[in-house]
Amino acid sequence: MKRSILAWLVHLYTASGVVLALLAARAVIEYDYRSAFVWLWIQVVVDATDGLLARRLHVAERLPWFDGGKLDDIVDYLTYVFVPALFVWRAVLVPAAWTIPVASAMALSSAYGFSRKDAKTADHFFTGFPSYWNVVTFYLLVAGWSSTVNVVVLLTIVVLVFVPIRYLYPSRAPVLRLVTNVLGAGWSVLMLLMLWRYPLVSRPVFWASLVFPVYYLSLSFFLHGVRPPAHADSRP
Repeated sequence: MKRSILAWLVHLYTASGVVLALLAARAVIEYDYRSAFVWLWIQVVVDATDGLLARRLHVAERLPWFDGGKLDDIVDYLTYVFVPALFVWRAVLVPAAWTIPVASAMALSSAYGFSRKDAKTADHFFTGFPSYWNVVTFYLLVAGWSSTVNVVVLLTIVVLVFVPIRYLYPSRAPVLRLVTNVLGAGWSVLMLLMLWRYPLVSRPVFWASLVFPVYYLSLSFFLHGVRPPAHADSRP
């Protein structure tokens, strides 16, 4: 009984992302972009830790009839895709006439990406751009680039959703896991620092924060080229 309760608490922890998505969406609608990204940052922390808890407590064995992977996908779509798409529309991050088309392209392409049977491979990779729209839109907000540049960046990434390049699942990297997790933790702190300082974000902090994304993409592309793909679907 105790173990079943713990298993349900892990699922509740994952499901809290739905509430965080709601809070972030409300903040976006109220033009409170800092708060919106704070809620999304908290969700990244939840997403980075709920899988570890689920594996440690053998949640799938305790509640075999409840699909935690499906719940995780629902939360991820809301927080990584829908809220950032809402932000693109509300913040007019792209030319005004392009807000709905670009936000729709983000939502539709990621719906395709989430629905692929090989969206998450057995060797812990994502297939196609893994819908980190929360990260992309935050960087575009902080960078302050022109709306034309923003639309080019966003539509380029929309295309990358359909390109079957394999991207690392950071917390379960097959190589350099410790390095990846340490760099990822430092990057998370820098992201929080930029949120705290927004809109007066230090340029050195901004550029330093790009070290981990560059590392992540470089390692993903390298491993995509040297490791044979694993086709079986898996949940984190």
